[in-house]
Formats: sequence, C-alpha cells, structure tokens
Amino acid sequence: MSTPPGLFAEDAVLPPQEISHIRNEINRLTSSRRVLAHGFTAPQLKDAAKDELAMQVETLKIEALKLYTGFPGQGFEHGWWMDDEKVAYPILEQARKLGLRRICAHKGLPLGPDADYNHPRDMIQAAKDFPDLSFMVYHAALKNADMAEHEFKKTGNIPWTTEFCRMKQKEPGIKNLYMEIGNSFGQLASINPEICAHWLGQVLGAFGDEHVIWGTDSIWYGSPQWQIEAFRRFQIPDRLIEKHGYPKLTRQVKEKIFGLNGAKVYGVDVKARLTEFPKDYISKMKMAYLDEGPEPSHRYYGWAVK
Repeated sequence: MSTPPGLFAEDAVLPPQEISHIRNEINRLTSSRRVLAHGFTAPQLKDAAKDELAMQVETLKIEALKLYTGFPGQGFEHGWWMDDEKVAYPILEQARKLGLRRICAHKGLPLGPDADYNHPRDMIQAAKDFPDLSFMVYHAALKNADMAEHEFKKTGNIPWTTEFCRMKQKEPGIKNLYMEIGNSFGQLASINPEICAHWLGQVLGAFGDEHVIWGTDSIWYGSPQWQIEAFRRFQIPDRLIEKHGYPKLTRQVKEKIFGLNGAKVYGVDVKARLTEFPKDYISKMKMAYLDEGPEPSHRYYGWAVK
C-alpha cells in the first residue's frame, strides 16, 4: 500500500499510520503476510524528515519508503532530484542506517507543479552511489500515455522511458534499479496495445526480466482484475521482436513480473505454502467492523464548501 504525496506525512491522502494499521489488520485477519506498507516523507524537510522516517521504520515497521521528487510542497519553490547530495542523500543515508533497503520513486506521469523533476535522469547516479539499496522506478518512467503514440511515430521514442532505458544500457553494472509498471501498462494496453508492446520491449531489453515489477495503481481504477487479465493475454508481436530485438514475453517472464521479482525485493518467501483463510475469517471481519463502529463515517475527499 502506498499514498499520494503531501509535504507532511500526516497530511497525505493515506498517512503512513493508517497504511500500517490497514496492513496489520488484514494480515491479522488472514493470518498471512498479504499486505506490505510504504512509508512516506519529504526529504526537503531535512532533520524533520529523518526523524519522521525513523519513527515509521521503528514504530510502524514500514517495508519501503515512497518518495515524490516532483512534489515541492508548500513553502518550497521547486521539486528535487534523487541524486541531490544535499536534499536526497541524507534521507537515503538515514534509510540505510535504519536498515530500510527499498526506495520507491514516482517517476513519469508528472505529478506536482514541477513536471521536469519527475524525469528519471537522477536515478542512475543515486543507484550507483547507494548500491546496497533497491530503487523501484514507479510507472516505468512513462511521461504520458496519450502522447506516446505520436512521439513514437515521430521519433521512434517513448517519452522519458526510451531515454531512461538508453541511460541504463550505458550502465550495465547497475543491478539495483527496478521498473514498476503500475498505471503505465494499464493505460498503454487500453489506448494502444502496439505502443505498449514497444514500451514493454524497451523496458525488458534495458533492465532485464528480473528487474520489472508488477503494479496496477488500482486505488484509482477499482479492482485490478482487468489489468491482470490483460497482462496474462498480452504478447509482444513476433514482427516487433524480429525488427527491434525485443525479448519475448513468455509465461516464465510474466511470472517474474507478476510477483516473483517483487517477492525477491521485499523478501517474501515464495516457496512457502500460501496461507489459507482461517475458518473463522468472517467472524474476525465482523468483530473488527463492530469494534470500529457500524455507523458510516460520512468522510469524503475532495473540495468542500464551508
């Protein structure tokens, strides 16, 4: 579970405290590790960000840190870069000190007023300087699904993703960068499957099939089942493989992307037998519901007129 950004963790749409609570509740009810929690902080807050991260690691037991480089926050003029030694590196060093080895960065799908700061150009140097951390590039650095077809026909490039793939190919020794395909796959597969095939082919070719991670951004779309079914059926056409040298999207590759790669990064034992729902699962759910109060909260999000 992750959250959209906010300058302060408690002001995020889904604060880390709530994420960890939901994770703990679901894992308790199901008697299995089914949910993992992202923490969140804003490195530009400096010492306050380091203290916040320490609390989330030590108290909330987060499994990864989510960062938004394109989100400056109130009072800050612009975003920041992951390879900024004054802004980003102190929080990465703090994560390392605390034993938190997973850093997730929103890249692509520009979010916030400073679109350029969502570009992935900063991830290469950060990955080189922190080889013991795993960096997950969310949305696989796709700038815009709607403009991808036009740009590809014009230049043969997919905005931001192609450039980032070429940067990675020049640094074959980097092994701690992962491309997370949430939202980008769903959009491209719906808008233009052939451009989606080029996009996936470039990502797999540059990063390898062990460094691509499944995602859906289902918080915005509801059930992710349609994206799961789409990826199960999706293939890179042979003519594109022959012309561009893209890897084949085999069943084994899909298994890695669907879960095996993510399990490796997050330390999930995939050889362990999946835990079945306990027989008293419904009773536990009902008890948790009654404990929180059966009346609706009437809480809603968005603009409100006072």
